[in-house]
Amino acid sequence: WTGRFEETTDSSQQHSPSLPRTFSIEEERTMYQAIGHEKSDKKTLTWGLISSVIANVALVAAVCFVASSNADVGAVAVRPAPMSYAPIRNVAPRGIQSYGIKNRALFRRNAAETSLQLTGYIPYPDTTGESLNTLPGPQEASPYSAELRQTAAAIVADGKGILACDESTKTIGKRLEQIGVPNEEKFRQQWRELLFRTPNMNEAISSAILYEETLFQNAADGTPFVDIMKANNVIPGIKVDTGVRATFKDGETITEGLEGLAERAQKYYKQGARFAKWRGVLRIDPSGAPSMEAIEANARSLAHYGKICQMNGLVPIIEPEVLMDGAHGIEIQGWVTEKVQAATMKALSDVNIEWEGMLLKPNMILPGTDSGKTASPEEVAKFTVEGLKRTLPAAVPGITFLSGGQSEEEATRNLNAMNKLFPDAPWKLSFSFGRALQASVLKAWDGKEENIPAAQNLFYALSKANGEAALGKFEGEHPATTGSLYEKNYVY
Repeated sequence: WTGRFEETTDSSQQHSPSLPRTFSIEEERTMYQAIGHEKSDKKTLTWGLISSVIANVALVAAVCFVASSNADVGAVAVRPAPMSYAPIRNVAPRGIQSYGIKNRALFRRNAAETSLQLTGYIPYPDTTGESLNTLPGPQEASPYSAELRQTAAAIVADGKGILACDESTKTIGKRLEQIGVPNEEKFRQQWRELLFRTPNMNEAISSAILYEETLFQNAADGTPFVDIMKANNVIPGIKVDTGVRATFKDGETITEGLEGLAERAQKYYKQGARFAKWRGVLRIDPSGAPSMEAIEANARSLAHYGKICQMNGLVPIIEPEVLMDGAHGIEIQGWVTEKVQAATMKALSDVNIEWEGMLLKPNMILPGTDSGKTASPEEVAKFTVEGLKRTLPAAVPGITFLSGGQSEEEATRNLNAMNKLFPDAPWKLSFSFGRALQASVLKAWDGKEENIPAAQNLFYALSKANGEAALGKFEGEHPATTGSLYEKNYVY
């Protein structure tokens, strides 16, 4: 009670019967002097006086506590903030009956959140002590820790990136259909052999993400594709998620594949794979997507996938993709992507990921495809890299951007701008392109054996263009022969 030690000047002021007796400063001083100079022959009287003082103090404290607990919240005076700060918003009074210390703390916390209009999908931590989780201790590092770091660094070696040819059987069938080729295994085999046998592909391609069929597939002469890749100094990788299922808001999904992943990862490692990929997909639309629940669920599934892979020898490529579908501007795309990446990094930290043994595969920041707006490579670079600086630990060795439906030329020029404008970024800025490395090549092949050399030459040229972009050194004409590669709600 703030009036406890205020000096009373009006001797005629009547003391309220509902409040405890208060003392003037002079009375307090006289009382404590009397206590301090007690004589032995007045010991009993002195101790009685001490007891009286203690009782008075306790009574004052009790009355203050009751008053503050039962007071109408709307009547509590708030000291106005200085004008240089944001004003405190009014809080609607809540019904409060009888609160103890714990409930008063909860009320004050909730009132503070409401006054600031704070909302979020992660509840404010319970500070009452009723339900507290112990911080987990440091976990044992992966037995493959040194190998993971070496592999991750090799994937993002200077001027090199990833060929993403992990399309599912259904998706590659759509590609082959565009050139009039049936979706049969022998044609899928021919197409991928064309890519893997491209001379000198390792000058700009460090690694390739494969679909499970391809990882265990042989070339026409019986040589395993994995052996062909290793002979070309290309690291084999594997897509390990099993697709998505609908959940949360209409159109939102969560990626599946955690069940049995450890056993599959061991099998893939034995076959020669040294890294893996898992794609979480989120979208932006006026209905409120992505929901906070979708962000959190996909972040956690990415984190668990990452940890399982590291413990079984595979470098996890973490791919939280925010689709560029929609009518939103580049600012909204950047804002949502930053929140998705931040949630993903938190989830990865929670599972004790080894940052040096993983890679991130994010979307570039672009205006929504239905916005009618475009962005220069410099704008894309600025929004993309600055957002990553706010979310991604510097310990991660590299970022391998997805093309996300950009044209082959757009993807290259945007990557080039990032490396030119941010030469001192803490991570390598590289690529993991699928359509942006294959669309023109597929068209050049056209399913005909006699076109294979020309198609391979074009694949080499596209790879080199992106390798140069990964160094910020791409200039001149782009070798692509196709335009936009955008597909709404794209699935692999």
